[in-house]
Amino acid sequence: MTASRGELIAIEGVTKQYLTTSGPVEALRDVSLAVGESEFCTLIGPSGCGKSTLLGMLGGLVTPDAGRLLVDGEPVRGPDPRRVATVFQDPGLFPWRTALENVELGLELQGVAAARRRRVAGELLGPLGLAGFAEKYPRELSGGMKQRVAIGRALAIDAQILLMDEPFGALDEQTRLLMGEWLLDIWRRTRKTIIFVTHSLHEALFLSTRVAVMTARPGRIKAVLELPME
Repeated sequence: MTASRGELIAIEGVTKQYLTTSGPVEALRDVSLAVGESEFCTLIGPSGCGKSTLLGMLGGLVTPDAGRLLVDGEPVRGPDPRRVATVFQDPGLFPWRTALENVELGLELQGVAAARRRRVAGELLGPLGLAGFAEKYPRELSGGMKQRVAIGRALAIDAQILLMDEPFGALDEQTRLLMGEWLLDIWRRTRKTIIFVTHSLHEALFLSTRVAVMTARPGRIKAVLELPME
């Protein structure tokens, strides 16, 4: 049993090549994948196989050389933060803003009124496990807390899709396991569609409703594993 309720993301025959000083490098070749609404899909594969490139395409930051990407039936033509939000390995917090102010940032950039964005961000701090840390600055937070703030910033804008590019890769193993459990709880509450990138097979199997296994460069989808969810 999976948690998806209908196709939300369609990746169709996507190919991408980069030009380097030593010649062209094919990052992806003829990649196709469908992801359902509310699904937690993980991409796993060796370094350099194009996982991050694929996320960049879904986020509208990278253009494919061939093929197309659809979100809710519409082609991806550029960044759309109301539809897609991204969390990276580096939390990317502004050091002069408190935890609450960092969570608010996306809403502020969208022009949301101060009172409303403060309310939305404040309501997220409890589920984020940061209720007592609203006025703390990044230098006062642990690595796991900083990443929760980054995830909160993405959740605050209420995008349909959350792209997560090795968000726990820089954390120690114990914190990484705890963050995985916490993320599953957040996913069960929000039912966001998540596409998660990792190098850890254990992490992929623990978190996902489905795992897409990629080949070495040029990256292709070698297998898709359907996983039961309780």
